[in-house]
Amino acid sequence: MIQKSIIEKLVNQFLSTKEDENLFLVQVDVKAANNIEVVLDKLGGVSIDECVELSRFIESNLDRETEDFGLEVSSAGLTSPLRILRQYQNTLNESVEVLVKGGKKEKGILKSVDELGIVLAVDRQVKLEGSKRKQTIIEDIVIKMEDILQTKRVIELKKREK
Repeated sequence: MIQKSIIEKLVNQFLSTKEDENLFLVQVDVKAANNIEVVLDKLGGVSIDECVELSRFIESNLDRETEDFGLEVSSAGLTSPLRILRQYQNTLNESVEVLVKGGKKEKGILKSVDELGIVLAVDRQVKLEGSKRKQTIIEDIVIKMEDILQTKRVIELKKREK
């Protein structure tokens, strides 16, 4: 079985040779039958050429004669959950949906992030004093990283004007 740490080391070695410092590793998995999955991300998206280049680099540094393997190198998709801090940082000021422990979902604009948690600007419907109807206010909420089960980007399509 090929060790995950060997693949991570190869990916980091490859990334250190790249001039583009925005390209980074999100995840490495080595599954049954040595099926290796590598996920990359980059602000603005990862190109197919970058995936192919990394795939060839990994293949050239592993010996199929010693141990056969399958290899898939891909980019983190727009709808894929955010997994690491750098992905959160690349998603600042964008709309996200956060699933927190207890099953509650919060949707809002990601305002800030650090190792401890995130700040999300969410719309709330509240009845203000002296008002007959509920008003929409924007409230900043803090969510600890340890309470986040999943965070996904929200794709918002604009309606075309007629």
